[in-house]
Amino acid sequence: MRPQAAVKSPSRKRPARSYDCAVGCPVEAVLDLIDGKWKGVILYHLQEGSLRFNMLRKKLGGITQRMLTKQLRELEHAGLVVRTVYAEVPPRVEYRLSPLGESLRPVLAVLQSWGQTYLRARGQYGPAAEPAAALPPRL
Repeated sequence: MRPQAAVKSPSRKRPARSYDCAVGCPVEAVLDLIDGKWKGVILYHLQEGSLRFNMLRKKLGGITQRMLTKQLRELEHAGLVVRTVYAEVPPRVEYRLSPLGESLRPVLAVLQSWGQTYLRARGQYGPAAEPAAALPPRL
């Protein structure tokens, strides 16, 4: 079946935030886009390709249906995720990274690498919780 455009329903959206563009402004803007417990992890899993809602929910573990819906809507509104609705019975909806979302791949890779180093340093990463390694230097 051919995908249909997603039907937009009225929802409460955060007003567009303005940044004063001080020195940290670009960092603040990025962190605002991927803030919270779930958005970064959602983007990480969508790097695998298109995922249906329930598959994404299984990958995330402890997220509620309501919270996943909210986070996906915010990511879609920010232009990082594309929602595709297929005209089938039952309806099939898939989520994937948009071209803008794809541009976050290097950022997500650095976050993953830093997180592994951080957890290893505390003996919390890996099957045998490898010995602690030095953390990257503070900036």
